[in-house]
Amino acid sequence: MIGGVFSVRMWAPVGFLTSLAYCVHQRRTARAEPSRAENQHPVDRSQLELKMVQVVFRHGARSPLKPLPQEEQAEWNLRLLEVPPETQFDYTVTNLTGGPKPHCPFDSQYPETKLKGGMFAGQLTNVGMQQMFALGERLRKNYVEDIPFLSPTFNPMEVFVRSTNIYRNLESTRCLLAGLFQCQKEGPIIIHADEASSEVLYPNYQNCWSLRERTRGRRQAASLQPGISEDLQKVKEGMCITSNDGVDFLSLFDNMAAEQEKIGPRRLCESQ
Repeated sequence: MIGGVFSVRMWAPVGFLTSLAYCVHQRRTARAEPSRAENQHPVDRSQLELKMVQVVFRHGARSPLKPLPQEEQAEWNLRLLEVPPETQFDYTVTNLTGGPKPHCPFDSQYPETKLKGGMFAGQLTNVGMQQMFALGERLRKNYVEDIPFLSPTFNPMEVFVRSTNIYRNLESTRCLLAGLFQCQKEGPIIIHADEASSEVLYPNYQNCWSLRERTRGRRQAASLQPGISEDLQKVKEGMCITSNDGVDFLSLFDNMAAEQEKIGPRRLCESQ
């Protein structure tokens, strides 16, 4: 799911959506502007001015959405939820018009799936928080240090923040902003979120009838393709999984990716 979106405009009240990279496209377009006709002059890049940046990103590393039905379960200790001090940054969530924070049905469903160790499904880990903080620092280097586009401290007149209304995504947004502005702000940080029924930043099967119809049965049909079901059965046998309850390659990958990111890249290399 998308963690957030933000847009920014220089020296004017605008916004800042939270996630990954519109400006790269702008730069490439500017470089590739050479004339389309023989009588057209190349673009003078010195005359170009950066007006707005939109960044779209996903959340950081999280716990799996559903544990695998194995006797030996991966452990998800509550220590994995410890917040790195450098990522602390206060924020408020409102609806798209500035009203009260919308209700999130997902955040009431995830605690129903408890994992070994105390965590529940879909929670942002401290590794995920550090990942988002690092992304914020990268954006700071691009748009504060290399290009003096943003103020070095958060200014609500320059930045607009939008996120899906799921806790791990809101927290990912917080960490990114903490890295981008080094926990310095000149005003309140407001993250705007939509109602789950009308959200457009993730595939909304509840709200979009056409999307629901187009994808109906696709996941099951994919698993029945020649060779797929046989390969899946071999993998499950190798992992001592006997249950067929919702175990497919997507759930296997989700657990594998979550487990790999749980301890972070550096400690993973050390352990190998």
